[in-house]
Amino acid sequence: MVEYVYNTKYSIKDEDKYTEWFKKVIASESKYAGDLVYILTDDSEILKVNQDYLGHDYFTDIITFEYNKDNEVSGDIFISLDQIKENAENYSVTFEEELRRVMVHGILHLLGYDDKTDKDREKMRELENQKMKMFHVEQ
Repeated sequence: MVEYVYNTKYSIKDEDKYTEWFKKVIASESKYAGDLVYILTDDSEILKVNQDYLGHDYFTDIITFEYNKDNEVSGDIFISLDQIKENAENYSVTFEEELRRVMVHGILHLLGYDDKTDKDREKMRELENQKMKMFHVEQ
């Protein structure tokens, strides 16, 4: 089950399309979706989560908590819409495109991919691009 929690005024227009996309992304890695919760929030909440749970005192666009069991992918994914807006402006993409990229980035973390090194970041970006294309594919 995919759940969307809105702690801001913004909400996703077609949640079902996003849910199906996430399931396809996870299935493409030979796993299946368990319980995924996307918490769309703002900078102040993401900073608090970062401080309280990770001991980091800075803003970020995404924080992912993984609860996988075997091949079942589950987790809580916090996304700062303030950071998404800023990223979109910095990368000259639409807000929606940047939001999708960060949402799939969280799924990739749940699938075991990391972005700590330059090589890992390069692989993550390649996978993001690949999985982003799956959003536009109609079944």
